[in-house]
Amino acid sequence: MSKEKILLAYSGGLDTSIIIPWLKENYDCEVIAMAADLGQGDELEPVREKALKTGASKIYIEDLKEVFITDFIYPTLKANAIYEGKYLLGTSFARPIIAKRLVEIAALEGATAIAHGATGKGNDQVRFELTVKALAPHLKIIAPWRLWDIRSREDAIDYAKARNIPIPVTKKDNYSMDRNLWHLSHEGSDLEDPWNEPAYDRLLKLMIPPEKAPDQVEYVELEFEKGIPVAVNGSRPGPVALIEELNQIGGRNGIGIVDMVENRLVGMKSRGVYETPGGTILYAAHRELELLCLDRDTLHMKDQLSQRFAELVYFGQWFTPLREALSAFVDRTQETCTGMVRMKLYKGNCMPAGSKSDYSLYSEELSTFGADAVYNQKDAEGFINLFGLPLKVSALMREKNQNR
Repeated sequence: MSKEKILLAYSGGLDTSIIIPWLKENYDCEVIAMAADLGQGDELEPVREKALKTGASKIYIEDLKEVFITDFIYPTLKANAIYEGKYLLGTSFARPIIAKRLVEIAALEGATAIAHGATGKGNDQVRFELTVKALAPHLKIIAPWRLWDIRSREDAIDYAKARNIPIPVTKKDNYSMDRNLWHLSHEGSDLEDPWNEPAYDRLLKLMIPPEKAPDQVEYVELEFEKGIPVAVNGSRPGPVALIEELNQIGGRNGIGIVDMVENRLVGMKSRGVYETPGGTILYAAHRELELLCLDRDTLHMKDQLSQRFAELVYFGQWFTPLREALSAFVDRTQETCTGMVRMKLYKGNCMPAGSKSDYSLYSEELSTFGADAVYNQKDAEGFINLFGLPLKVSALMREKNQNR
């Protein structure tokens, strides 16, 4: 009888490094690893050899960078979805694309279960598992952090050392990090005390601290088509290269540090530091274009729905009817979001420095403080009288009753 095949979401980090031997010690199984290339850079170089040496029968390394951008990052960017006003969702929308590919490979390999290294305290377990439930509800899910006796990252390090498994952290420097083309997150260690200021000189990998950025301003011009960024400074490099270029531009100017205490889906608060240099520039520029091109009612309704969109992404509900419906609404709003935005970068600050569009709703004739021939200021009196009529009636009622 053949062994059960378990497909593992593998990164080569601390958790997934020890899961391969743990699965083989606790299940009569063959472990197949899958690592998604979402732009981690050199982190993936030792992954193949490491997975095989620690017991995997084979490993898939899947280049998903462009699909990650076009099918997950851009829809979220167009929605202006930001979780709790700060987090640009870099880990959140990376999990559904990984889980989707896991489901596809599981079908190819005849695997009966999918395993992941997300902890029982975190959001990622939900994101992985909701995607599997939505796309392949027959698959079993194995979450070792909810099953094994390991209770801390220190325990995990000891487990790895006992089995001579190389790991990328030590007990002195054991931040939990997640990197992709969009961002790099840091959690744990000294960041667990919200009073501790992050040691940015040691922590940051994609950028430099704002105080060490150049003393001169740098401008960047971005062109959008229907809400999607297509050009940087006149060049059209393609989705992956575009974000890589913006990461370099933002990184050297100290753009995109977020230090926040956030509300996890499972109910607890956590503290994380996120580096999102290119994404921060894109969000700021896209917002300026929307302010230019969207009418007031559409913009304000979109702002309300953006928060809900962010929650759906953060909560792992990407493959849901509601998220798809909201994306359809967002796409309709973006039909006129085509134009150019110039951003001014200086020591961590990302400021608008100009925007233009053939679909602009801004009228200098209407807005000018100078003389104009298109707006009759006397019309405002009637408008205010009607707009304020409910207030006037309410005030008259109170006066009447006060005199009784």
